[in-house]
Amino acid sequence: MEVRHATAPDQIPGATTDWLRGRFLAEQLFVSGEIRLLYSHEDRIVVGGALPEDGPLTLHSPDPLRSEYFLERRELGVVNVGEAGVVTVDGTPYPLAHRECLYVGRGAREVLFEDGAFYLVSTPAHADLPTARAGLEDAEPVRLGGQEGSNDRTIYKYIHAKGIQSCQLVLGVTVLEPGSMWNTMPCHTHERRTEVYLYFDLPAEHRVIHLMGRPDETRNLVIADRQAVISPPWSVHCGFGTSNYSFVWAMGGENQAFEDMEQVAIGEMR
Repeated sequence: MEVRHATAPDQIPGATTDWLRGRFLAEQLFVSGEIRLLYSHEDRIVVGGALPEDGPLTLHSPDPLRSEYFLERRELGVVNVGEAGVVTVDGTPYPLAHRECLYVGRGAREVLFEDGAFYLVSTPAHADLPTARAGLEDAEPVRLGGQEGSNDRTIYKYIHAKGIQSCQLVLGVTVLEPGSMWNTMPCHTHERRTEVYLYFDLPAEHRVIHLMGRPDETRNLVIADRQAVISPPWSVHCGFGTSNYSFVWAMGGENQAFEDMEQVAIGEMR
């Protein structure tokens, strides 16, 4: 497990590309036959990738968590970003197709991954809630944007106040239509939460230009398929791709209110 410390906006002026990528971008989450994890001190979110191409993989508790098992004090969101696979929780199998989600509550002792390619997001939890699965047909879809703004997209809310219940984790998948490349514009910040984007369904030769930083002093990261970017509460988060794509958005922090955000007008961006 890689550990990264929290950052502040006054660290951004003069930052090099390598510095930004080293603090905010998770480039190698998906490695064949491994579970890769990254612990961020930004709201203590853990993100990871499980790629069980040569047999099942078991989620263990790495030393930085100081716990007997991974979900002793945590909850977990899983999204399959690959072909069909299965997540088994304490002996119960949950098949997941592409873009489908599984919530695993605090107290689950054994989590196994078979086939597929699984993106993991975990936040601290204060209560035991039941494991629950959801597909696109179970989510709360919201159609936003349009072709005229190159941002025709559907937001599928999985883990949220009116969907799968959690302690603090909020998670969903956004799917952009062909010909649309902006994922969020106008953009916003979340002063009370940290958000992480995982970009996927992006052709290997294409990239997403992800904007981050304070609204009046932005920076960019060039991101490939199945890479994740950590967005602290003080940072904007939006991007434009050279092709359409999907992304998993996940948040943890002070509350679970989806609408709790500070909007930034396009004209205010610098």
